[in-house]
Amino acid sequence: MKIYKVGGAVRDFLLEVKASDNDWVVVGSSPEEMINEGFKPIGKDFPVFLHPETNEEYALARTERKSGTGYNGFTFYFGRDVSLEEDLSRRDFTINAIAEDENGEIIDPFNGQEDLSNKIFRYVSDTFYEDPLRAIRLARFYTYDHLKDFAIDSKTLNGIKKIISSGELAELSPDRVWSETSRALKSSNPNLYFEKNNFTRPFRSIFFQIKGT
Repeated sequence: MKIYKVGGAVRDFLLEVKASDNDWVVVGSSPEEMINEGFKPIGKDFPVFLHPETNEEYALARTERKSGTGYNGFTFYFGRDVSLEEDLSRRDFTINAIAEDENGEIIDPFNGQEDLSNKIFRYVSDTFYEDPLRAIRLARFYTYDHLKDFAIDSKTLNGIKKIISSGELAELSPDRVWSETSRALKSSNPNLYFEKNNFTRPFRSIFFQIKGT
């Protein structure tokens, strides 16, 4: 079993910003082993566990395959053989696909640190547009002071437009949309969640498709 800090916590550390919470990925383990180690299972769609002392979330490394529509339209695989890089490859943006091991070494297979330096949102792979929630999550990232000046890579912008044209935003549950909206409203610049500069037109059309709005 190997444990890595991943996602926004690593991104914010590299930007010298205090992260609000930590996310962890566990490679080479199984649900049974995690439970035996005292972790509490909480994941519904894939194995996520709470640490017995810190109460932080630990997820088994996984891959995913599109099998339906909406946020829940995925089939997950979380065997012991799933590598860290495979897990990072399913993430949204390169700046969120960076990991840190127990020795403080940074693992960055998709050049996220370069995009951090250049202040660019760039998707990790073409599977980006398979998850419609990512378009809304990107808007939320703009509400943070340390990310609000980032530009959007042209291919990533096309990915957002593809999400919009697919009509899958209408398949998102109101609960998922509200989860992102609630977090945005608690951030420093909630107005940017609704107005983003670089992709104002595509983003505005998102809210006309979301179920329950």
